[in-house]
Amino acid sequence: MTLVDAARSQTEMTNQDGEVIIRVRDLVVGFGEKLVMNRLNLDVYRGEVLGFVGGSGQGKSVLTRAILGLVPIRAGSIEIFGQNRNALDPAHRRALEQRWGVLFQNGALFSGLTVKQNIQMPMREMRQISQKLMDELAMLKIELVGLSIDAADKFPSELSGGMVKRAALARALALDPELLFLDEPTSGLDPIGAAEFDELISTLQHSLGLTVFMVTHDLDSLYSICDRVAALADGKVIAQGPLKNLLESPHPWLKAYFHGVRGGRLTSTFGDYRNS
Repeated sequence: MTLVDAARSQTEMTNQDGEVIIRVRDLVVGFGEKLVMNRLNLDVYRGEVLGFVGGSGQGKSVLTRAILGLVPIRAGSIEIFGQNRNALDPAHRRALEQRWGVLFQNGALFSGLTVKQNIQMPMREMRQISQKLMDELAMLKIELVGLSIDAADKFPSELSGGMVKRAALARALALDPELLFLDEPTSGLDPIGAAEFDELISTLQHSLGLTVFMVTHDLDSLYSICDRVAALADGKVIAQGPLKNLLESPHPWLKAYFHGVRGGRLTSTFGDYRNS
């Protein structure tokens, strides 16, 4: 058994009886007459990387925004760290929000701010610290995500796609969160850049003890860094568990996703991995 095998096995055993960081029950979310989530249930355990997959337009990003409180819910409950965000007063809600960081799709950096200033935005909003300390912390985060020091004073328009992702990740880590939300983190990156970003996420997750909720369509990311995978279809989570369980599922959407033309390579690779 390799070290990667052992780490995955240990994570799976821990998560079976682990602390639930995000608990979603009977969630209903809709826009007008269209229901996006229809009695959806989901658990995310402390210390895991959960990959969340689903077809285009099925509501993967909507669920993330509902958990964050950016989209109103019609029914059901969402608990984060054992607290119902919607039941909290503003002060306690603000304290809860400091325990997570978010990397939005395409980075969502402020175009008129430098990388360093983008990273400092959460610090300015949530913490009362000096400019000198903010500068030091921002530079620390820049180094942490593998950006060069000279990237600090660059604007988003001066960055490559991979650098934008790393700068956005640095901002998501600005307040030293316990929980990290990633919305399509490798979207738009070439295969080498995507693999390097996956490795960065895995390294940070282990070294910082993060719990990661990752919306993705990247099959390689599911294989390389996810402890469990949850799949969304028809407004519900139709399956969740280790990747091998989803690969063996008879559900039509899962079969098409994992065993279709693009998923065939993953299935073959994972089969080799299981038998090694």
